[in-house]
Amino acid sequence: MPKLFTIVGMGDGIGLAVSRRFAREGFAIAMIARNEAKLQGFKDSLEAEGYKAYSFIADAGNESSLKSAFTCIQEQLGNPEVLIYNAAVPKMENVLNETLENLTNDFKINVAGALIATQAVLPAMKAQNQGTIVFTGGAFSLYPSPDFASLSIGKAGIRSLAKMLAEALKSDGIRVGTITVCGTVSPNDSKYNPESIAENYWGFHTNTESDSEIVY
Repeated sequence: MPKLFTIVGMGDGIGLAVSRRFAREGFAIAMIARNEAKLQGFKDSLEAEGYKAYSFIADAGNESSLKSAFTCIQEQLGNPEVLIYNAAVPKMENVLNETLENLTNDFKINVAGALIATQAVLPAMKAQNQGTIVFTGGAFSLYPSPDFASLSIGKAGIRSLAKMLAEALKSDGIRVGTITVCGTVSPNDSKYNPESIAENYWGFHTNTESDSEIVY
């Protein structure tokens, strides 16, 4: 079985580009997302390019759902060497209009799911004394916007979580980081196109001297 790469929050921007980048290096791809039809499309695309890809349906904001997906991955494919957490709720809502329920539900996806996913892969990574975990960050973690209140809180949270985990796990040989993407992702942008962004994920994985945060 090839080395295994697992991504939570598979999408057609950063998610697909990062998956393709690791697949080119010989990784099998295990994708987790809520939308079964979209997952099948990503699987078909990757397989058409000659890569091994597998799809698993789960809600990143639901603990039992996410844990179940990781159990299936480990039983069917083995233990991931690389984990990417790319799930987020990118909604526009002013901070003065936010509600406790919506803010809490968004936080489960934006931040808490990353911790659940990390905890799912930790036993095997610790046993092997190696592993890479990367969270997709964003400029709102550095420059919060009142019009994107929930996402700003989420990106600040994912940044802090990555830094805490990096410190907590460094003695176990597990590297944790976040790619803070400070621009609007677009295939036509010379810098913020998905393929260029994906190189930062691969760079973090291969450069053991990388800081826990790459601001791009």
